[in-house]
Amino acid sequence: MKLNLKKISPYLIITVALLLFRAFMNYAIPLMDKTEARYAEIARIMAETNNWITPQIDYGLPFWAKPPLSTWLSAISFKLFGVNEFAARFPYLLISIFIVLLVGKYAKRKGLDFFIPGVILLTIPEFLIHAGVVSTDTALAFCVTLVMLSFWEGIHNKEQHFWKYLFFVGLGLGLLAKGPIIIILTGPPIFIWVVISKQFKSLWKSFPWVLGILITAIIAVPWYYLAEQKTPGFVDYFIVGEHFKRFLSSGWQGDKYGFPKSQPLGMIWVFLFLFAIPWIQIVISKLWKNKAILIKDKWVFFLVLWLLWTPLFFTVSKSLIHPYILPVMVPIALLITHWWKEILNSKKIIMWSLLFPVLVLLFYIGITISDKKEFYINTDKYLIENSSENNIPIYHWINKSYSGQFYTKGSIKSIEDNTKLEELILNKKPFLIIIQHKKLDKISKASMLLLKEIDRNNKKSIYLFKD
Repeated sequence: MKLNLKKISPYLIITVALLLFRAFMNYAIPLMDKTEARYAEIARIMAETNNWITPQIDYGLPFWAKPPLSTWLSAISFKLFGVNEFAARFPYLLISIFIVLLVGKYAKRKGLDFFIPGVILLTIPEFLIHAGVVSTDTALAFCVTLVMLSFWEGIHNKEQHFWKYLFFVGLGLGLLAKGPIIIILTGPPIFIWVVISKQFKSLWKSFPWVLGILITAIIAVPWYYLAEQKTPGFVDYFIVGEHFKRFLSSGWQGDKYGFPKSQPLGMIWVFLFLFAIPWIQIVISKLWKNKAILIKDKWVFFLVLWLLWTPLFFTVSKSLIHPYILPVMVPIALLITHWWKEILNSKKIIMWSLLFPVLVLLFYIGITISDKKEFYINTDKYLIENSSENNIPIYHWINKSYSGQFYTKGSIKSIEDNTKLEELILNKKPFLIIIQHKKLDKISKASMLLLKEIDRNNKKSIYLFKD
């Protein structure tokens, strides 16, 4: 039986191609410091220790900054596929695929190809990047999407009652993905839409509030209770510190794990315009042209509220990073889908939107062919793999890196000062040590004379001591 390629949707082909590209990059690129390698290492420790309650940033050191959903996903993936980069990232690729499948039906309702929203999503740089990044933001974006679309379907879809329960499932999973922020990012746009659309009665009657709240509690509360019991102080640090003090102060002194993320006020909008190109620009153009009738179309108004609320909320915060815009990639794709038939040169726009993944692939091929990949990528993987010999102990000068922890399976140790380094040298046993170039001046000249550089990248070198 011959396959008729003419009948295969070009949007399906683009979607599959982009997912395969992302899967390849998930396999080919090492885990990079600081954020991605940190979350991968937390998951690796969880899989190794089988401690599924308390995420640990190092053995015996609890990680209170985030709930465990993303860690659970990567840890389960490690159990199934072994400890490697692809396994660490695989759950986030699956989540992204699920989101693509979830939004496809909204294209079908407009008489469009099912995969048009998927193509739009996967050509948004922010979404494509996070289809293969170990972080909490992809899981949060999925939970926000599930809550918002379940709310819409629960109000309007009288035949499929499961949406009314998925709404509360999404809230419960969101509390495990990143905490109460799930309510902050979904509650206000839903509330504003209900008020202006005069849907209070429908909202009250459509959803099983008592059973639904119980479902949310059953999903989320047990872990919060057990986490506080295992490591007292977690709830105060996470709820008060991570959600209020961090939001209000980019230089929050109580931060146990992070690093300063101070940005100018309103920087979230710059992130949105840069990382959602070219589709956000088209959305803004269409919104401006249709500004007089936006509220009249309840679906468009709902998507606009969803899109605008997150950047509006973070406008007054300096403590933020670009993944904070990830939850609004879906409304961008759905708004474009809604206006798809009105968009001129849509095929040309898709071709231009493919420029980002093409440039990424060309860049990767270029640095690989030129042997620059190991030199420029921000990871300790290659230093460790290229220099390992006969299980010689490996150390990191001052603060060990998360990629160093991951690629040594937790065996790397830090040397904090010259006294400890000199003690190691006096033992006359071979060891390896990774040193940042900018911290070379902190090591005594006498010790440096005894260390032999055997590999380096643009930020660090690895040295061998042999008596």
